[in-house]
Amino acid sequence: MSAEPDPTAPQPNPQTRIPLKIEEVLIAAAMAGMALITFGNVVVRYLTNVSFAFTEEYSVVLMVVVTLLGSSLAVAAGRHIRIGYFADSRGPVGRARLEIGAMVLVIVCFGILLVYGASLTWDEYRFDVLSPGLGHPQWMYTGMLPLLSIAVIGRAIGRIIRFARGEEA
Repeated sequence: MSAEPDPTAPQPNPQTRIPLKIEEVLIAAAMAGMALITFGNVVVRYLTNVSFAFTEEYSVVLMVVVTLLGSSLAVAAGRHIRIGYFADSRGPVGRARLEIGAMVLVIVCFGILLVYGASLTWDEYRFDVLSPGLGHPQWMYTGMLPLLSIAVIGRAIGRIIRFARGEEA
């Protein structure tokens, strides 16, 4: 038996000021919503030979929500994509610098999504763009992009602060 810890074992979530349970609960709710919508569509199609094609609109929005909430959770918990070869070949200080650099890049990336997503949302609101399936205001769906980008940026800033305080190694 090896004394080294299993790198594939799930790591506990770090202590954050805003609990990560928020994202976990919202992800679970969105996934449950997608499952119910899809199940309902399959049952209706099987029993009546009619499809609820408009439910795809809700499913797509919920998938975007799950993706962005998952990104927020991954950033906060340090489970984002990294190149292990470079990170593992550094000492603790080098790893911390790489991690902070990665968080800065996350902030830049989601900052761009925030700016352009907010611009798109505003344009859709201003021009009364309606969704193709249900005819709802499209900005209600598009608004999730900048809103949840703020959550990811906030989690990245929180991780940088924890690194600066020495709370994470």
